Amino acid sequence: MKIAIPYGRSSMEIDVPDDRLLAVLRPTEPDGAPEDFVLQRAIVERALANPVASPPLRRLASGRSRATVITSDHTRPVPSRITLPPLLEEMRADNASLEVTLLVATGMHRPTTADELGERLGPSILSRERVVVHDARCDDDLRFLGKLPSGGDLWVNRFAVETDLLVAEGFIEPHFFAGFSGGRKSVLPGVAGYRTVLANHCASFIASPRARAGSLDGNPIHADMLFAAEAARLAFILNVALDGKKRIRAAWAGHFDEAHRRGCADVARSAAVDGRRKAPIVVTSNGGYPLDQNVYQAVKGMTAAEALCSDGGVIIAVAACEDGHGGQAFFDALAGAASPRELLDRIGGRPMEETEPDQWEYQILARILNRVEVIVVSDRCPPELFEAIHLRWAPTFERALAMAEERTGPDADILVVPDGVAVVVETAREASR
Repeated sequence: MKIAIPYGRSSMEIDVPDDRLLAVLRPTEPDGAPEDFVLQRAIVERALANPVASPPLRRLASGRSRATVITSDHTRPVPSRITLPPLLEEMRADNASLEVTLLVATGMHRPTTADELGERLGPSILSRERVVVHDARCDDDLRFLGKLPSGGDLWVNRFAVETDLLVAEGFIEPHFFAGFSGGRKSVLPGVAGYRTVLANHCASFIASPRARAGSLDGNPIHADMLFAAEAARLAFILNVALDGKKRIRAAWAGHFDEAHRRGCADVARSAAVDGRRKAPIVVTSNGGYPLDQNVYQAVKGMTAAEALCSDGGVIIAVAACEDGHGGQAFFDALAGAASPRELLDRIGGRPMEETEPDQWEYQILARILNRVEVIVVSDRCPPELFEAIHLRWAPTFERALAMAEERTGPDADILVVPDGVAVVVETAREASR
């Protein structure tokens, strides 16, 4: 069977022997999303006109002088060219003089470049609106809002705090340790200080069996995020769900938790895949650009494959990784470890206040590598980078499959998850409850 796997801005066609293919696991999208941008915008406008557990945004914005809209950075496929215009129009419907700041939620990622802002927002928005890129390490731009439920200090960007109205846009998909993206996540980690992110992403929380894709209730990371959103007075959200081609298929607006929960329930239904069968070889991706632009982000797609791969098996991860490793601390920790097990042991007893940058990402990758082998398929990144951090590299899928068969044997069964970040493996979700 020939299967298209998202890769960079296009796809890579792979050929899997029919007699060894157990299943191709994809989200079940209820309705096809429209191709036309006007029709996608109409989905957003309907959500804004019917907010969940909230007054209309125009009423919230009425009489306010300043507003801040948190928007996603270059690592997220939020279609802001479609979502932001109706959102801004709604905010100014009864308040034409409202001053709006667009705050780019980088979390602890590198700063979004001018070119990436232009691609994400479009020239008309860039020319009209004030845009600020969050810097988690700039103490002068952070304000203290108290203690998180976990005990960590809550620091949030001043543009989110010193405003009359805080709004966020984003999209909902399964998230490998926060349960789902979107909603409260715009504040933490989106526009939080680095000390706050480190506390929230500590080793014990990442190790929690409830910190998994599709899991919100009882998830300690989610609990901190909810608290942060409320403390920052996040008044309104607009979140969308995307299909496999990054088109808007659904949208929810309103209360930061209630609207988000409704969206998560919809995404959970479509994202669920049957994880009762495991295979020695699992093929996956990170959903293509922008999520597969570096190794750091590519770990997300690997976690779905982790739940489906037999002990001692092989994950083949198709990811362009044009931007390299994606985090120096991430790379250094893995490269400096004698083995994934040694790195896990070192992290295991580390207290919250000693959490290091990128620790959560290399903790999860080390967890995966401690049980299975991972081969990354990429023709856009040097093999030395992968090999330095305990990954294997292949320039083509054919070569990766041959390498995997050296470990599993030539007759090993294969599962394919074309987009690993778009699914919730049911057995993993049930175990985390």
